[in-house]
Amino acid sequence: MPPEKSKIVFFDGVCHLCMGSVQFLLKQNQKENLYFSAIGSETFNSLLPKESYGNLPDSILYWMEGKLYLESDAILQLTRELVFPWPLFYGFWIFPRFLRNSIYRHIAKHRYDWFGKAEACMVPSPNIQKRFLN
Repeated sequence: MPPEKSKIVFFDGVCHLCMGSVQFLLKQNQKENLYFSAIGSETFNSLLPKESYGNLPDSILYWMEGKLYLESDAILQLTRELVFPWPLFYGFWIFPRFLRNSIYRHIAKHRYDWFGKAEACMVPSPNIQKRFLN
């Protein structure tokens, strides 16, 4: 994978919360160094073979330069790629991972109930298509 595409956000393509998060990241990532791909896509399967990672969360994952971040770690790492004031949220690393992840899992578990589920994956507009991988 080319170095310019080494920061990839994998997301649930039918979750309204996840798709809203992708839209937010697109707007707040002025460096345009984040790329996006649906969980289960060709890119996802080529980088994250099931036998090497087992059961992964199905909401948002962050692949950064060969390392996979899950749950709250993924969200906090992503804040570092956004415009001010979002990088300040990286400070939430001080809270224990089990606490951060329990909140993350609770939201992820109820995301379809609270935010809904789309019939199909989001189709990116032509001006942002280059940031979406198969």
